[in-house]
Amino acid sequence: MRRLGSVQQKIPCVFVTEVRDEPSRKRESQHFQVLATEHLNPKALGSDVESAIPTEKLDGTCCYVSIYKGEPYLWARFDRKPNKQADKRFKKFQHSEKGSTEFTWNVEEDFKRVPDSWIPAHGVEHCNEQPRPDGNGHIPGWVPVERYNKQYCWHSSVVNYETGVGLVLRTSPDDEEVLEITAVPLSELLEETLELIGTNVNANPYGLGCKKQPIHLLVPHGSLKIRSAPYVNYQQLFGWFQRCEEGKVEGIVWHCNDGTLIKLHRHHLGLKWPLEETFLNSRPVVIHVDLTRYGWEMAQDLFTAFSRLNGQKFDHIQDIKFDV
Repeated sequence: MRRLGSVQQKIPCVFVTEVRDEPSRKRESQHFQVLATEHLNPKALGSDVESAIPTEKLDGTCCYVSIYKGEPYLWARFDRKPNKQADKRFKKFQHSEKGSTEFTWNVEEDFKRVPDSWIPAHGVEHCNEQPRPDGNGHIPGWVPVERYNKQYCWHSSVVNYETGVGLVLRTSPDDEEVLEITAVPLSELLEETLELIGTNVNANPYGLGCKKQPIHLLVPHGSLKIRSAPYVNYQQLFGWFQRCEEGKVEGIVWHCNDGTLIKLHRHHLGLKWPLEETFLNSRPVVIHVDLTRYGWEMAQDLFTAFSRLNGQKFDHIQDIKFDV
């Protein structure tokens, strides 16, 4: 599995998609749906998606680990967006008869200001040394999650910069059917992207923790491999999502040998998400968080809460509860 140092501006769907004039099942404010046809996307064919590694697409928020101020840091997704006037012009252009013309951006004047620490994501195209907006008029990027930043308090809860570790959910190295929650050195996650999931992220589709005892975890992208993924065929994938236990996921991301990522979301097939039961919650999980190895003094944080459960195994991740 290759290391992922970037957010692609848009991961293509494994099938050719079409826009239908009906309310989206994914976004309440969106008055159209993007649905898959039964034709394979030429990009997927060109990247030999049949030989790719299928992994679970998780429903959270994307993060990135890279160096900041000389240390490994967690970075939060922060897309640079156009200001009100530029956005109005862009939407007018989108609904006009565009022909062969292309919308012209002035990045310095048309976009909202971002923190000085903001960086564009790898893979973002540049023009005249300025990052180029994607087809949605956004510039994907990152900001570092600094200590005690209230805006990113849930991101902050899964990292400790004093010891340089992050709280990670992954497949157990001892048993691929079991999940593991463990503290991983951020230096081992450098230039990787991860998904932050938990109580206060995307309406918590996995039912982790609660308001009184929130739980958040980092999941390295590509780490949860799908073992029974069907042949890349519309009907077979549709049936797999509906009938298989392992198909109770938000979607699939295929990691191709040439580095290309290809995805399929349940919404592309007109299927419901979130689900009352998910595959992530059907798997047993073991806790391997030992603070003594870092010489930590006990503090009232998420790492400490998990360290008190060190060595324990739960039938479901939803079963994890902390003593108050």
